[in-house]
Amino acid sequence: MSAGTDFNKATDEGSIDQTPKVALAALEEEQSWNWFTIRTLITSGTGFFTDAYDVFIINLIVPMLGYIYYKDTQGHIPPGTEGILKGMASFGTLVGQLVFGYLGDAHGRQKIYGMELMIIILGTLCCAMVGSNAKGATVISYLTFWRFVLGIGIGGDYPMSATVTSEWASAGRRGQLMSIIFSMQGIGNMMASVVTLIVLACFKSAIIADVDNLDYVWRICVGVGCIPAVSTIYLRLTMPESPRYAMDVENDVEKANLAVARATAGTIEESTTTENRLANQTAVADAKASRNHNRAFIEYFSRWENLKVLIGTSSTWFLLDIAFYGVSLNQSYVLNAMGFVGNGTVYDNLWRTTLGNLTVSLLGFVPGYWFTVFLIEKMGRKRIQFMGFGMLTILFIILSAAFHQLQKTVPLFVAVFTLAQFFFNFGPNTTTFVVPGEVFPTRVRATAHGISAASGKLGAILATFAFNKLAEIGGAPGEHAFLPQLLGIFGGIMGLGFLCTFLIPETKGMSLEEIEQRGTKNSSA
Repeated sequence: MSAGTDFNKATDEGSIDQTPKVALAALEEEQSWNWFTIRTLITSGTGFFTDAYDVFIINLIVPMLGYIYYKDTQGHIPPGTEGILKGMASFGTLVGQLVFGYLGDAHGRQKIYGMELMIIILGTLCCAMVGSNAKGATVISYLTFWRFVLGIGIGGDYPMSATVTSEWASAGRRGQLMSIIFSMQGIGNMMASVVTLIVLACFKSAIIADVDNLDYVWRICVGVGCIPAVSTIYLRLTMPESPRYAMDVENDVEKANLAVARATAGTIEESTTTENRLANQTAVADAKASRNHNRAFIEYFSRWENLKVLIGTSSTWFLLDIAFYGVSLNQSYVLNAMGFVGNGTVYDNLWRTTLGNLTVSLLGFVPGYWFTVFLIEKMGRKRIQFMGFGMLTILFIILSAAFHQLQKTVPLFVAVFTLAQFFFNFGPNTTTFVVPGEVFPTRVRATAHGISAASGKLGAILATFAFNKLAEIGGAPGEHAFLPQLLGIFGGIMGLGFLCTFLIPETKGMSLEEIEQRGTKNSSA
C-alpha cells in the first residue's frame, strides 16, 4: 500500500481536505510554457549538457594525451590504459546512478538535487588541473581517478533530473519535456567538438611549433565544461520539493499545493484552519515515522508484474549502451576508417578527427534527439523504441557486411553511419531515459530509474573495455582489423534490445497517477 493510499484513508475521517490531490489535477491541466517550466528545463537540461560534454570530450582529448605523453609509441596510448581512462567515468557514473537514485527516494528530491552538480564541478576542475609526480603517478593516473569522481556526479544527474522533470510535468507533455532535457546530451556532444576546434585554431601555430603545447589545449577543453554547471548550481539548490513526492511520500498536502501553485502560476485553495493545519502536520509526522524506503521497494518489486517492467527498462538500456558507447567513445577509429583522419601533421590529424565528430553530431546525433522531442507524444515511447532498435539492427549489419566496400565510397559510409547515430537518438537512447522516469510509482521512481541507468552504464563499461581489445584482433595495434565484425556484433545486440522492448508498457497520454494505479493494481492482484 502506498503512502498516498494511507493518506487518503486518513482524510476520509474528515480531518482535512477530502480531495488532497486537487493540486495535482491542476498540474495535469497546465499546458502553458510558464517561467517555472522554462526554469525546470534550464535547471535539468544544463546538467545534461554538461554531462554529455564531460563524457564525450575524452574521445577528443585522448589523441592529444597520446601525442604529449606517449611519444615513444608514436602517440598511441596502450589499449589497456586507454580503456581504463575512458571507462573510469562510466564506473563512477554507475555508482552515482545507484546512490543518488536511492537517496532521491529516501530523502526527497529537494534535499539531494544539486549535490550531484557540485561533484561534477569539483571533478571537472580537478581533471583540468591534474599534474604528475616526479616519480610514480602520472597525469593519466590522476586524470583517471578524477574522471571516476566526475562520473559519480554525472551518474547522480540521471535519476534526479529524470524524476524532477517527470514529476513537475503534465501527462500531455511529460515525454516531450523529458526528451528536451535528454536532447541536451546531443548539444553537449556537439559543443565538445566546437570548443575543441576553436581552441585548436587558437593554438595552431603553437602546436605546429611544439606538440607539447597541446597540454594547454586539452586542459582548456576539459575546463570549459565547468561553465554551464556553475551557472545553474543556484537554480538546483533552490528547486522546491516535487509536489508528487510531497503528496505521495511525505503526505504534506500544504507543501504540494504551494508547489503546484508556483508551477502553474495560479492559486490553490489552502486549508487554513488550525484544525486542518494540525491534521496536515500529524499526517506528515506519521508518514515520516512509518516511512521505510527499503521495505517499500521490496514490496513493490516482489510482484512479477512490476519486476518485469524493471527488467525491461534495465535490459533495454544495458543492450543499447553496449553499442552506443562502443561506437561513440571510440568514434575516432570509425572516422579513421571513413577517411576523416589522414597521415599528415599532428595538428591536421586532430583537426580532421574533431571535424569528423562534429559532422556526425550535426548530421545524425542532434537531429535524432529533436525528432523524438516533437514526435514522442504522438508516436508513443514504445513505438519509437521498437523502430530505433529495428533500424539499428539493420544498419549495423550493413556496416559490418559492406565495411570495406563502404570505405571506398566515403560519402556513402558517412551516410550510413550518421543514419545509425540518428536512430540511436530518434529511438532507444532517448526512450530508455524517459520510460523509467514514468512507469514506476513516486516512492521508488528515482531508485528504479537509477537501477535502469546503472544497467545501461554496465553495458557502456563492457563496450569501453571490450571494444579496444576486440577491435585489435587479427591485426597490428592501432589497425582495428576486427572493427567490421564488431559492428556486426552490435547489430545482433540491437536485435535483442528490440525483443526486450516487449517487457515495457506504453505510457503515452497517461498521468503519473494513472500509471501508479496500474502498478498498484498489479501489486495487489
